[in-house]
Amino acid sequence: MKKAGMKSASLVLTLIVSLVLILSACGKSGGNNGAASPSAGSSASESPGASPSESASASPSAAPVDGKGKKIGMVTDVGGVNDKSFNQQAWEALQRIGKDTGAEVKYLESKKDADYETNLNQFVKGGYDLTWGIGFLFQDAAKKIADQNPNAKLAVIDTTVDAPNVESVTFKENEGSFLVGVVAGLTTKTNKIGFVGGMQLPVIKKFEAGFKAGVAAVNPNATVTANYVGDFSKPDLGKLAAATLYDAGNDIIFHAAGGSGNGVFNEAKDRLKAGNQVWVIGVDKDQAIEFGDDVTLTSMMKKVDQAVYTVTQDLLNGKFQGGLTNAKELGLAEGGVGLPEKNPNVPQDVLDKVEEYKQKIISGEIKVPTE
Repeated sequence: MKKAGMKSASLVLTLIVSLVLILSACGKSGGNNGAASPSAGSSASESPGASPSESASASPSAAPVDGKGKKIGMVTDVGGVNDKSFNQQAWEALQRIGKDTGAEVKYLESKKDADYETNLNQFVKGGYDLTWGIGFLFQDAAKKIADQNPNAKLAVIDTTVDAPNVESVTFKENEGSFLVGVVAGLTTKTNKIGFVGGMQLPVIKKFEAGFKAGVAAVNPNATVTANYVGDFSKPDLGKLAAATLYDAGNDIIFHAAGGSGNGVFNEAKDRLKAGNQVWVIGVDKDQAIEFGDDVTLTSMMKKVDQAVYTVTQDLLNGKFQGGLTNAKELGLAEGGVGLPEKNPNVPQDVLDKVEEYKQKIISGEIKVPTE
């Protein structure tokens, strides 16, 4: 009896140990296989205090590729990497690429137009696997560097470059701007609405044209006044432009001015402190995250981060597609533009109207102007 009891106890112990080992293995199978996460990336200038989690949903669901040994560079326009908008969004995407794949990522800031070519060339000559130029103003510089270095791979946002080694991504900003125009037209109390632009470039005029069309579609009594500051990196000029518009009775301002647009928010904040509620419609990312819901009515999301992440991941997967025939244009149908997920200051009936117009644009019933 004693031997039988010992055998029985031994069998039970063996079964318990086996069960523990099986459960332990299952727990490990959902992890990252012990792969270390690299740092957020390096920079020729100080690394910005970006928050990649703000737009983490832009990362594709496909399993991350192995980017170790690969180098990805990004050159900002004059708005700088901490513009709370366009450039920062692109850099956040590359930071995620670094963390997800192990690739080395780095940026260079342009202080003036002449820096575009110099900075692109620095990455290309440094043997980088992909070099990004962020913004419409990179068109000429990217074309020149691409022609001089046919074996290098470049990518640009907001412009197209006719070269087989450059991948181009543009957006239908006019479509997303139409939708925030609908919000503005249905929200304004003064029937006076403002638009602050950075520079009078075709891409910024698309924002203005779409916005005006959206306002007119729902509120033909409202007027939209545009004020261009001539720069993407001057918050003081943005603040002055906003003050002029608010003083004239405009109670909502949509900006497409990069870093200069930060000044629009600053002016709205100052007025709120003085007891005057005015609104700002942000651009490129959900700017309520940075500037708060107290002055941010909504934002026109332009998913630059999604485009940068996807194209870079494709490059690491050996799927780079340059040339004009492969240029991408992302609008409402492609999920490239639109409103944020959360809009606490926009009533549901207005959001329903936004959805109605969104579907009409996607179906082709409404053609949104670009100028």
